[in-house]
Amino acid sequence: MNEQFRPVRTLTVPSEDLLDALEPLPNGFRAGVWDLVGEPSGLTYGEIDAVVLPYAAGNDWGEALGRVPNLRMIQAQTTGYDGLPELAGPGVAVASAAGVHAAGTAELALTLMLASLRGVDDAVRNAQTGTWGSRRYRGLADSRVLMVGVGGIGSAIARRLEPFEVELTRVGNRARTDEHGLVHGVDELAELAATADVLVVITPLNEQTRHLIGRDVLAALPDGALVVNVARGAVVDTDALTAEVVSGRLSAALDVVDPEPLPADHPLWKAPNAIITPHVGGNTEAFVRRIRKLLKEQADRLARGEEPMNLVLRGPWA
Repeated sequence: MNEQFRPVRTLTVPSEDLLDALEPLPNGFRAGVWDLVGEPSGLTYGEIDAVVLPYAAGNDWGEALGRVPNLRMIQAQTTGYDGLPELAGPGVAVASAAGVHAAGTAELALTLMLASLRGVDDAVRNAQTGTWGSRRYRGLADSRVLMVGVGGIGSAIARRLEPFEVELTRVGNRARTDEHGLVHGVDELAELAATADVLVVITPLNEQTRHLIGRDVLAALPDGALVVNVARGAVVDTDALTAEVVSGRLSAALDVVDPEPLPADHPLWKAPNAIITPHVGGNTEAFVRRIRKLLKEQADRLARGEEPMNLVLRGPWA
């Protein structure tokens, strides 16, 4: 552990309800409210050790965090943490909310698959004109599902796929065997894509995964395959995906896009074989209960001088 280690004894949260979730505060631990827009309440900038970021994505919090001279840790309310290590700066730890969003995101991944593969989107459009458009759809049963990402959310999706009688192939950053069986390496992705009916993307965004699902992988997918992205938009090459979807060769069901939000005139909006939801995968009522529980546990650990959960950048705990 860093010889300069100083325990985290103060924490800000972005709302009063999250402050209530920390009660009763551990002995010797203090908390305040700060949304990174206005001024902190209950703590001064110089007293703040750790900051829980607002849930909203896409905000530039660098200037606000720069006012905190003794910042030790940033706690995200999201599973993804792309951009946060750069925001934190040297010596500052970053913790994610891994686990909090798993159920909701897995739930939406299954929803997107089923909606597309069973023609629910077509039925909704037909209802606007009173059209009885009965036809046979692929369905999920007996489909060959290729899932890129084997972390907590990937595991949650895999569990939910079990009753649907699919053939699941998993891809991680390297080939290995885990408690659930074989994990293929990312170097096999294009080869595996050639036999996939459904490609599910649930891998973190980093320099190695940016545009991982690019022209080569998309071109390898069979005609009629479905691309489901519940990870981060930039893991998929939007231009390459758009070309395949607009041509009608592939379908897409996307909770995340790049850029985000997608411009109103983007061709994916009008593609009849695309379903787009506005990045709501983990944003359910279950999230509210789970983030409150995580933050309470995290504050208790910090007060006891223990290493925080879900560290993705270790900072003082290096």
